[in-house]
Amino acid sequence: MSRPKASQPAKLIIGALFNDKGLLHDVAYKLERRFGKIDVVSAWMDFDFTDYYAIEMGTPLARRMLVFKDLIEQSALAGIKLATNELEKSFTRDGKRCVNIDPGYLLYERFVLATGKNYAHRIYIGSGIYADLTLIFQQGAYQSLPWTYPDYGDGRMLSFLMQVRQKYGADIRVRSAETKSHHAH
Repeated sequence: MSRPKASQPAKLIIGALFNDKGLLHDVAYKLERRFGKIDVVSAWMDFDFTDYYAIEMGTPLARRMLVFKDLIEQSALAGIKLATNELEKSFTRDGKRCVNIDPGYLLYERFVLATGKNYAHRIYIGSGIYADLTLIFQQGAYQSLPWTYPDYGDGRMLSFLMQVRQKYGADIRVRSAETKSHHAH
């Protein structure tokens, strides 16, 4: 029999896709108000893997990844996706989104995105939201899976996520030390 135990806290990462890079400041401000301080930001990454968003959002598109200082419980992902959906709605013009926001979390062994779309490899996590196993960590690096979106399997993204993984490791060590210190008192 397996014995249930608490899940490992995760590093919240939110990808934001823009046509107008000038919106980043306002989007980041609202995300920080909701999820706490951002401690790592990626470079801009051109989004030219698909034209899926072109009709709604225009072109060219660029993505920026925002990584949050506070670790989250993995079970919070559905609520986070609902909150980012509402934020997307607040950045619409003429009924079209100006930003696409993709929340997810990183652990040592995987990177997971939240989505409202069901598919064979997605697990329902409540409130109309599914967890998409996007990358797994094997042989010293995050690896794409057959269904990984091309932009998340791109070398720039994988390199960035390795940097975040190192930061995550430091955050876990600090949290563990704080927990031990708290229990000692």
